[in-house]
Amino acid sequence: MRILIADDHAILRKGLREILLDEYPSAYIEEVADADSLFKKTLKAEWDVVITDLSMPGRSGLEALREIKQNSPKLPVLVLSNYPEDQYATRVLKAGASGYINKDTAPAELVKAIQKVLIGRKYITPSIAEKLASDLSSDSDKAPHELLTDREFDVMKLLASGKPILEIANMLSLSPTTISTYRARILDKMNMKSNADLTRYALQNNII
Repeated sequence: MRILIADDHAILRKGLREILLDEYPSAYIEEVADADSLFKKTLKAEWDVVITDLSMPGRSGLEALREIKQNSPKLPVLVLSNYPEDQYATRVLKAGASGYINKDTAPAELVKAIQKVLIGRKYITPSIAEKLASDLSSDSDKAPHELLTDREFDVMKLLASGKPILEIANMLSLSPTTISTYRARILDKMNMKSNADLTRYALQNNII
């Protein structure tokens, strides 16, 4: 089996490698530390499963996920993140992920998730299933950030984290004018006036 791990923390990658080799002693495992390297690796070689974080240097893991699924739609991608399920799970599943696991999950549950996605199924916890069902409700019942597109959500997180427009433009390979347009849309959709409002909201809702 060929497994690709993407996370910017070397200790976590080492721990994942040990868990995976306990279950799959003959597995071939490679590691990368950012979203750009992750995407390039999926273009250059065949993998049985990808395990990736969402928050890494450079562009977001969510953007890398979308690009991976465009080029390799059948490749199972399991997202392993510190972010709460209720904020991110449905978004990454809709972007094409095969499953979403919090980093606090027990190793046995991670192995269970990998086994499930390897046979082409989705790994969905009961709380994620409930959230997916609630997402079928009308827009008036959704939290403000849930009204954003994936790209707007990426930009919102970066703005809320204090990144300036020029830096965000470079990270996402877009023009500063485009980022400014996204910012205006985000503030309008979320009924907010400033980046400080976005930061406050993101902290209150465990988005950053």
